[in-house]
Amino acid sequence: MLNFTVDADKCTRCGECARDCPAGVIDMDGLPVVRPEREARCIECQHCLAICQPGALGVFGKDPADSLPLKGMFPVPAKMETLIMGRRSVRRYKKEGVDPALIRHLLDVASHAPTAVNGRPVTLTVMDDPAAMDRLRAEMTAEAVNLLHGDGFPAGWEHVADYVRGCEDGTDIIFRNAPHVLIASAPEDSFAPMADCHIVMSYFDLLASAHGLGTVWNGMVRAMLTEILPRFRTRLGIPENHLLACVMSFGWPAVKYHRTVQRPGGTIRRADF
Repeated sequence: MLNFTVDADKCTRCGECARDCPAGVIDMDGLPVVRPEREARCIECQHCLAICQPGALGVFGKDPADSLPLKGMFPVPAKMETLIMGRRSVRRYKKEGVDPALIRHLLDVASHAPTAVNGRPVTLTVMDDPAAMDRLRAEMTAEAVNLLHGDGFPAGWEHVADYVRGCEDGTDIIFRNAPHVLIASAPEDSFAPMADCHIVMSYFDLLASAHGLGTVWNGMVRAMLTEILPRFRTRLGIPENHLLACVMSFGWPAVKYHRTVQRPGGTIRRADF
């Protein structure tokens, strides 16, 4: 149910909610209204709740008083720029796990990332128990090493064998000894499953870095789950109809970086038409 409500005493009749509604479901009839025949067009973005300055408008039973105010709360550009440039791929981790409550908080915040048509199709599968993570690490590594001496890797993935050989002496090349792993997947028939997953994971990546955690985008584990040892995907409960887009190892870093690097700018073109 849309449950669109307006506090007439607070509403200034400015019409901003109607003008900003992406689906055009809000009309102004003195007060903002949503006509029953338009309710089904709502994409649940809550722009109307966010744009109402006096907090007069509620939707889906949400009270605007429970939302966080934005004024003065965004990071200054210099700090945001330093976070982006200073974020490192971490491949050395402490053994201690991250508090599951913190992990859940990071995931809840990251779930605010934009998705195509606000479909929010992404499922985040997290290993928040270091003991369970150790079991996954041991079993997957053992099976990957066995492939080296048995049937070999699937065609097109032979290059992964070079990394797995480094695991034969007990070094964890696959998971980098991280105590946690995060997997992003979405239904293959959703509008933009690959992009949606990568955007959500990018939000998690930067937020985790801001909390002092280390992360690394783990293409090795994604390859294992999708092409090389897919039975582990099933054991982890990734839905069969999902595109498994990306994987991230994370935890408290056992390394400290002290400055940004100095990379040349990327390829940038000024478009003209």
